[in-house]
Amino acid sequence: MKIKLFTDGAARGNPDGPGGYGAVLEYIDAKGQLHIKELSQGYQKTTNNRMELMAVIAGLEALNRSCEVEVYSDSKYVVDAFNQHWIDGWIKKGWKRGKNEPVKNIDLWKRLLAAKEKHATSFIWVKGHDGHPQNERCDTLATTAADGTDLIVDEGI
Repeated sequence: MKIKLFTDGAARGNPDGPGGYGAVLEYIDAKGQLHIKELSQGYQKTTNNRMELMAVIAGLEALNRSCEVEVYSDSKYVVDAFNQHWIDGWIKKGWKRGKNEPVKNIDLWKRLLAAKEKHATSFIWVKGHDGHPQNERCDTLATTAADGTDLIVDEGI
């Protein structure tokens, strides 16, 4: 099964919030019907990069079976970590980067790696606020998640 995973996190420019993360799973079933599952979390006290990571993790962990997943994110940091093989370098360096600077959010990166292992995953960067349909999908979700206070979780696929 092929899944499109639209993710975004929004710290609203302030680590003390409001901010939230969200993921939308979009897929077509065997009968050709389109399905959309939403997972979003409202107010969180954290930073934007953590929000982005949590959004991808929420989407991947919601999948009950192995799938081909396209992850759309406007976070160049998250996408480049895989497409530019940064994360491989961090692991080889013992989770250090640059001039031996420690990698932040190691707990989330390890969790993301574990979730990603179950699927054929590709990461696609969509430039923020450029009118691209995939980015609009991410932005709509981020606003909903950031402005909400409720946890919305559909059943996994």
